[in-house]
Amino acid sequence: MTSIRRRTLTLIIGLMLAGLTVISVLNLHDSNHEIAEVYDAQLAQNARLLQGVMRMPLASQEHADLYRAFNQALSEAAPRVDGHPYESKIAFQVWNFKGELLVHTASSPSFSAPPVTPGFSDVVDLKNRHWRAFLLEDKQNNLRIWVGERDDVRSDLVDRIVSHTLWPNVLASLMLAAMIWLAIGWGLKPLVDMAAKLRARQPGSLEPLQLTPLPTELEPMQAALNRMLAQIQEVMGRERRFIADAAHEMRTPLAVLRVHAQNLMEAGSDAERRVSLEHLIAGVDRTSRLVNQLLTMARIEPNPGTQPPAPIDLAATVRDSLIQLTPWLLSKDLELVFDVSDDIGLVRVDPAAIDIALNNLVTNAANFSPLHGLIRVTLAARQNVLELSVEDEGPGINEDDRARLFERFYSRGNDQGAGLGLTIVQAIADRLGGQIKLENRSPTGLRAMLEIGRA
Repeated sequence: MTSIRRRTLTLIIGLMLAGLTVISVLNLHDSNHEIAEVYDAQLAQNARLLQGVMRMPLASQEHADLYRAFNQALSEAAPRVDGHPYESKIAFQVWNFKGELLVHTASSPSFSAPPVTPGFSDVVDLKNRHWRAFLLEDKQNNLRIWVGERDDVRSDLVDRIVSHTLWPNVLASLMLAAMIWLAIGWGLKPLVDMAAKLRARQPGSLEPLQLTPLPTELEPMQAALNRMLAQIQEVMGRERRFIADAAHEMRTPLAVLRVHAQNLMEAGSDAERRVSLEHLIAGVDRTSRLVNQLLTMARIEPNPGTQPPAPIDLAATVRDSLIQLTPWLLSKDLELVFDVSDDIGLVRVDPAAIDIALNNLVTNAANFSPLHGLIRVTLAARQNVLELSVEDEGPGINEDDRARLFERFYSRGNDQGAGLGLTIVQAIADRLGGQIKLENRSPTGLRAMLEIGRA
């Protein structure tokens, strides 16, 4: 892609040249018109001056002497040191109404017949030369006065005017283009400085840009870059937290698996090998659950670049999730009940987030429910929020532990748990614009309530 300077300069110079062309064409047209008007006026004025001379009250012989004097003087209108080269391109002729030529210049054109139409006209003589002429009829003295001027006189004058005006315009345009180039470079200098400072930053530096002084036009760019750097910092922070959590929590399970594997190798009987193998399988299962929970935590971290989810039927989404959990609950001799209000409607939430939250809440309820216990899931509308609650018949929670239940890797009364279930649900609640609440039921049991904002 071409540079901003080149694009801007091309546009400005192009517009300037287009404007100069239009102005030059208009000047040429106006010059032609004005020159034609001035020269036509001179032709008419010369004809009337000549008419005034020809009207002098003289005798016939005196008129003849006057005509001879005119012809003699006009015949001398040839290019000389004290003359002008244009004199030979201007002509006078006078006829009487009989068609007799009385007065003429040496440069006068030859016609097959004297012109008879008064006023201005464009004529061509016998030598194929073009003339602009004015014919004045003097009916009082029976005279036809013809004054003409060669077209090349006017063309030469127009060419001189154009050359005298066009070349200064061209030179001025070149100088203006150079000044525009320098001005654009000066105007783009803050952008060049910003690029230079960005290139000078250390690799991996995510600190916000603080460029001062900064033109108003570049402030949105700096703000956008700072937002992007903040998002990158947040993503990298999530990755570092995930790696740190995974490394911290995987260390103990892997060490336990190694112990069980060593016990299996050192077992002296089939019974000991079977016990060690069962411990090893249980450890693998716990490690698998921990890995899945860690991946779930990484999945539900907010991503600023994602598009808002489409509206979904929340009741149907919850029902589908519970259908998937039902066989597992039945295998644990637990009963599941789902109650839903009629006014839920469509909600703009991520169905995967709802599925993950519901799975964790139901799993927690199942882990602490007694045999043949009842788990009740309720979806209801509460003013401006929707409430998804899961109730069990377990022992409930100790108030001393309530503050730590949402900490990562804190597992209460469940050695096989990873301690991430409620942490995941709380992260989902924050993402959905709601919150998660826990309260003990009477006489026993726990109610976990997930509030979902109506987006």
